[in-house]
Amino acid sequence: MNRKLADNYKEGFNAFKKVERRNGRSHQVANPLRTNTTPYREWQRGWDAAYRENLEKQNELGTRG
Repeated sequence: MNRKLADNYKEGFNAFKKVERRNGRSHQVANPLRTNTTPYREWQRGWDAAYRENLEKQNELGTRG
């Protein structure tokens, strides 16, 4: 994988933790790249990985009785 695509992945991964204000409300950061492109897919893959990692952490915390 080339460096730019790796950067897209990292940006997506880090975007999971960010929120932005729009119209006075907080929203999850959306994928800023052009749809149906490889950079878009890499960004989304990074975001999805962060989401899954967060779910796993939440599940671990819930099972510690």
